[in-house]
Amino acid sequence: MGHAAVESIHVHPVKAFRSLSPREAVVEPWGLAGDRRWALIDHGGKVVTQREQPRLALAAAEPLAGGGLRLSAPGRPALTVEVPEPAATVPMNVFGTKVEGVPADPAAHAWCSAYLGFEVRLVHMDDPATRRPVDPEYALPGEMVSFADGYPLLVTTVASLDALNSLIAQGPNAPEGPLPMNRFRPNVVVAGTEPWAEDHWSRIAVGEVVFRATKPCGRCVVTTTDQATAARGREPLRTLARHRRIDGKLLFGQNLVPLSPGTIRVGDPVRVLE
Repeated sequence: MGHAAVESIHVHPVKAFRSLSPREAVVEPWGLAGDRRWALIDHGGKVVTQREQPRLALAAAEPLAGGGLRLSAPGRPALTVEVPEPAATVPMNVFGTKVEGVPADPAAHAWCSAYLGFEVRLVHMDDPATRRPVDPEYALPGEMVSFADGYPLLVTTVASLDALNSLIAQGPNAPEGPLPMNRFRPNVVVAGTEPWAEDHWSRIAVGEVVFRATKPCGRCVVTTTDQATAARGREPLRTLARHRRIDGKLLFGQNLVPLSPGTIRVGDPVRVLE
């Protein structure tokens, strides 16, 4: 596949908030260090994401030394949140899986609730090694995941986005394109592949780190959300539905589980092992 390499790396400290783009990231068994270790839940414990609340795209969380966060959002003063003591946990529902999370302090709940206009709580995953197994249908024993939708990492390719954007340009919603990669909220973006090559990967090496590809990623309404304005459109779901519908899912990107620890960096070579 030529000289494939990491084009960018993306970490989401709070699930559904804006992503950060570091030059390198430590790979932990459950995902990139600092990725989606925090999430919002509603009064019933259900995780709150951009699916229901597109304005979360405009909220940001900057990691602080010691694991805390500095929260910021339009119209809100910034707030520093410390990692809560893992004394008492609350039950959560992350897309059908039951997880325990540790609530942040009440000021964090109040800040997030004021921004969204309804009551939510900010929770932290204290111990990813024990809290949430990957879907057993696609996992090996002992594989764990953070508050990500289902898998430790999501990889996308520049070539597939280019191919998708050319399909959007030929369709009825052409003015909505071309779409940027941040619509797909990936962890790793790879340049230098063929379009849709990632569909067929089963094991890849990113620099020194080996990953198992579990299954292509079925996409949801979050991809129609402009990450800079929170406005919603019809694309890419309309075009994916016409060209990328497989087993009832609209596919873009590939889910990964790390098989070895290490650090990945922008510019690292990406090799398909099988």
